[in-house]
Amino acid sequence: MVRWRAGRRTLAAAVVSVAGGVLLALPLTSARAEAVEIDLNYTCVSGPQGVAPTPVNLKVTLTLQTALAVGQPLDVRWGVAYRDGTRFLSPGLFQPGARLSATGVSGISGDLWNGELNSLGYKDQALLQNGGPIELPELISGAVSTTQAGTLELVPKKLFIDFTPPASETVVNDDDPSIGYVGSDWADYNDRAPQFKDIHEDVHASEVSGAEVSFPFTGTGVDFITEQDYRAGQVQFAIDGKPGIPATADASKDENGNPVVVANQGNHTLWGMRGLPYKQHTLTVKKLDAKWAMVDGFRVVTEQIMTPPKQLQAVCTPTKKPTAVRVTIGGGDGGGGTTPPTSPSSSGSPSGSPDPSGSTPPPSGSPSPSGSAASGSPSSTPSQSQSQVVAVVVQGSPTPTATTTVTLTATPTVAQVRVTPKGGAQTGEEPVRTSASGPLLVGSGGVMLVIGVFSGVALLRRRAAHSGDRNLTV
Repeated sequence: MVRWRAGRRTLAAAVVSVAGGVLLALPLTSARAEAVEIDLNYTCVSGPQGVAPTPVNLKVTLTLQTALAVGQPLDVRWGVAYRDGTRFLSPGLFQPGARLSATGVSGISGDLWNGELNSLGYKDQALLQNGGPIELPELISGAVSTTQAGTLELVPKKLFIDFTPPASETVVNDDDPSIGYVGSDWADYNDRAPQFKDIHEDVHASEVSGAEVSFPFTGTGVDFITEQDYRAGQVQFAIDGKPGIPATADASKDENGNPVVVANQGNHTLWGMRGLPYKQHTLTVKKLDAKWAMVDGFRVVTEQIMTPPKQLQAVCTPTKKPTAVRVTIGGGDGGGGTTPPTSPSSSGSPSGSPDPSGSTPPPSGSPSPSGSAASGSPSSTPSQSQSQVVAVVVQGSPTPTATTTVTLTATPTVAQVRVTPKGGAQTGEEPVRTSASGPLLVGSGGVMLVIGVFSGVALLRRRAAHSGDRNLTV
């Protein structure tokens, strides 16, 4: 649904003094350019590990001005809200700081520019439970400056939703049900002595060569926690079936490879690996000899993620084909235009939105972005719970033509309505009237006429009287 919204009107009065003390108030009107609001329904889906394993329905309200002076920014704003009871769901348990980013893509064509304009925004999340609802950014925005008169057509396209987990560390104890111990090779030892400093005062241990344990986790890194002991042996590590870095470690030696003389020193991080892509992995630990090996626990690490994980992205498409909106850029310096929102210094397009790497700087006399496109992710912006503009990303290359002829796309859905303030010149619309203006002018004219008549009669009488006096005294 398309709604045309008139700009605010201002009323001024010119005060005129006339004979007889009558004041006339003459209404004067001025108006700003009107804006268009487009209500759209979107449906979002993702993979099974994403934030929309079942469809999520959104209501999107697009707002932009359709008549601009040269120099005014073309600011495309997307209001985003849930349309019904469906929600984006957290793919895990996350401490505060996870971020939901939204990127709305608008296709632009015309005699000035052919490309795409991305409107971006984000919402930082509070504590998220696994499968719990995720909050949306209320508004996302993107603007491009205008430097030349002409006509553009804008069509809303896809909306991309990206989820970025926060940096975190989580320790998982050895008796967690997610850990897989092979057969009867491992024994569970509980109520360990407090001086051993074991996590929850328990461990799993084995003296069987070849005994294995597997640990599934989701993150970018993992640590193996054991007891440091002079009686321990060598173990081997693999991530997703590939050798870890390093591939082996020995709890009977220190970090320099020298034998240790201590026994039962629990909560000891023997091995760790970082820099993995954020997704689900499996760590496998295998004994290589008949000496003791103990599992005290694992540490799951998620480092700061610069690019939102692809598997967590949801793609939203309009349920009906949107109508194109025509934007006319006229003359003027644009001094009365609104200032586009300021983007944070570190920003970029979330993963999954169209790749801006192929864009070229716009030539002189063409629309140019009000902000700069930068690599990276919105997750690199300051971590505050708010909805705001993250960046302005302009796709495509502005292509001015040799004439001012409007080049339109071959679509019957182009809105052919030119919006002008009511009462403007040559609009064919009746000027806005105030209910008191007609009676005031008629009444004021009548009062002026009456006062003028009586003033004239009084003046004639005074002149006659003075004339008679002069005759008597001559």
